[in-house]
Amino acid sequence: MKTALAIAAAIRAGETTALAECEAAIARIEAGDSAINAVVVRDFDRARDQARAVDARAAAGDTNGVLLGVPMTVKESFDVAGLVSCWGFEDHADFVAATDAVAVQRLKAAGAVILGKTNVPVALADLQTNNPVYGRTRNPWKLDRVPGGSSGGAAAALAAGYVPIEIGSDIGGSIRIPAAFCGVWGHKPTYNALLSFGHNFPRTEGCGVALNVIGPLARDADDLEALFGVMGGDALARPAPRAPGAWRILLVDPHPHVPVQAAIREAIEATGKAFEAAGAKVDRGSDLLPDLALQTAHYIRMLLTAMARGAPPPGGGPATTLGDWYGLIDAQAKCRRDWGRLFGDYDAVIAPIWGTTAYPHDDTPLGQRMLMIDGNATPAGMQMALPGLATFPMLPATSVRIGTDPDGLPIGVQVIADYNRDWTAIAVARVAHELMRS
Repeated sequence: MKTALAIAAAIRAGETTALAECEAAIARIEAGDSAINAVVVRDFDRARDQARAVDARAAAGDTNGVLLGVPMTVKESFDVAGLVSCWGFEDHADFVAATDAVAVQRLKAAGAVILGKTNVPVALADLQTNNPVYGRTRNPWKLDRVPGGSSGGAAAALAAGYVPIEIGSDIGGSIRIPAAFCGVWGHKPTYNALLSFGHNFPRTEGCGVALNVIGPLARDADDLEALFGVMGGDALARPAPRAPGAWRILLVDPHPHVPVQAAIREAIEATGKAFEAAGAKVDRGSDLLPDLALQTAHYIRMLLTAMARGAPPPGGGPATTLGDWYGLIDAQAKCRRDWGRLFGDYDAVIAPIWGTTAYPHDDTPLGQRMLMIDGNATPAGMQMALPGLATFPMLPATSVRIGTDPDGLPIGVQVIADYNRDWTAIAVARVAHELMRS
């Protein structure tokens, strides 16, 4: 399918119409989604009305808008006026949002046509995408595999070729892991770089959750950049263009104590060698790395506290006190400073985002789930250290495909950059992708 930018350019040039592109996207969803189940809230009639309005505006000479007439879907957890936002909770399946989330407002202002919403796990709290309201979403590459979560429906819609762009959210890899599992692009922005108003728990007007961010997903790197800009990323500084050999790269493979599939480790090493062949500085270890085991312990404590809003953990034990929480914030500030020192020597870190490629559907609760990694069973929960590499210090990270595993599944990794250096993360990810395609 055409990229988002190509669709907008063709509409601008009069080579197609927003309505024609809308109808084509609807046809793709209706033809293919019965097996995948990615687009679970459909708003096709209103999308057609949006497309007709874009065409009327274009006919009158107004062809402004980066996403002019581009058909897209959005993650179910974003409020869209007139549509359900239930986050997979049966108790909230009747909740209809009255206003658009800020991100959705920006998409519409840029000319995007919203076709509907994509599936999520209950409470956005799993790395696969199943819930009692909408059912199970499957990975378009292999239907017996998960698409990731919690933006699993978003990534699946992209991988299936229904739409060129999507938006998601990430607190524990929820953009990066689905992007990796489905072979598409995803970017977790610097914490608070983008406004998340309208991405709230159903029937609340909360200010968001600690650690959580919203961000773009796309089938194409140019589209990812354009969408990030529309969502507010244009406020951040961009790095000066540079050749592939001018980057300084640190490979983190694997994270201490966390097993990683051999195919992923080999792809990361191959990426490092490709950067080296281009003339880049590539290191495979650094004394500047923070204590990653301690960072992970702090991250998991903060993550569980944030997700439970301070309630005692489900498995028992005391609730986090206010003093505990301030201690975690202090640890987070130190961690961010430690990573900042590391980024004095490096432009980006390339690391696994999860220890496997897309794994088989497994309805075991995440805390009890086991993964098979190169023939060995390992607790899935251990893998949370990998998305936590960027999440706890509030750093930007871009999920990018760099290979294919022996089962024919995409291998995606994360490219992490310094605080507010989102465009650097995306730029290095683009180079990594191109080097591994050549």
